[in-house]
Amino acid sequence: MIDAHHHLWKYSAEEYGWITPQMRTIRRDFLPEHLEEVMHFFGIEGTVAVQARQTLEETSWLLGLADKHALIRGVVGWVPLTEGAGVKRHLERFSANRKLRGVRHVIQDENDPRYILREDFNEGVRALRGTGLRYDILVFERHLPAAIQFVDRHPNQIFVLDHVAKPRIKDKVISPWDRNMRELAKRQNVYCKLSGMVTEADPQRWTADQLQPYIDVALAAFGPRRLMYGSDWPVMLLASEYAKWFGTVQNAIAKLSKAEQERIMGGTAAEAYGI
Repeated sequence: MIDAHHHLWKYSAEEYGWITPQMRTIRRDFLPEHLEEVMHFFGIEGTVAVQARQTLEETSWLLGLADKHALIRGVVGWVPLTEGAGVKRHLERFSANRKLRGVRHVIQDENDPRYILREDFNEGVRALRGTGLRYDILVFERHLPAAIQFVDRHPNQIFVLDHVAKPRIKDKVISPWDRNMRELAKRQNVYCKLSGMVTEADPQRWTADQLQPYIDVALAAFGPRRLMYGSDWPVMLLASEYAKWFGTVQNAIAKLSKAEQERIMGGTAAEAYGI
């Protein structure tokens, strides 16, 4: 089994400004020793560590941790994709490390709702060609139409959609997210992470039944072959203990064949990230 999405950090308020005072549960260090304790308890044998800061220093730090801890099979780091000619220099530096499996930019936090279509950003994504690196798409559901256009510009690039594009679960709104997910899933170069859902629901009152319609849409759109389990630990702790989310996913896919369940719980991530 593989947890395809988690974070690690040595906490400081200055470096992790997005962790607000209201998020006191995660205003502390989350390091490999904490990760390994959780993952081993649930029988998870590999993980993908994903950037939480948009700095080159964090990318280096995560790769260093991955080199020391076999549990971390891959890293999705950050590089300045809008830097023009400098992008290739950074990619050459980091892609020499086999543990770097992808890059990500936090599109959801950009003021420009069409940032993902900026030419300088797309030029940076084009620089990924030939590196074997994937690109993780982090957006809110309102960004999906632009994300579809973005993917169409890069038909030979492998993409991984994070957190099922953050639908408005708390507000019980499923459309047009559902239609846009089905449209995006027509692109066979896009995989999707079944992750990050509990923090888009009501953190204190969510139930598995409330999540099920959204899980069903993701499963119908991408199928077990392109859908992968992720936790978004430790951010998920704002809304759920690991065991509750893990059990929710296991129950939601219990109707599938054993092979399909194994695909979602590890096989898809192994293929998508080449780990």
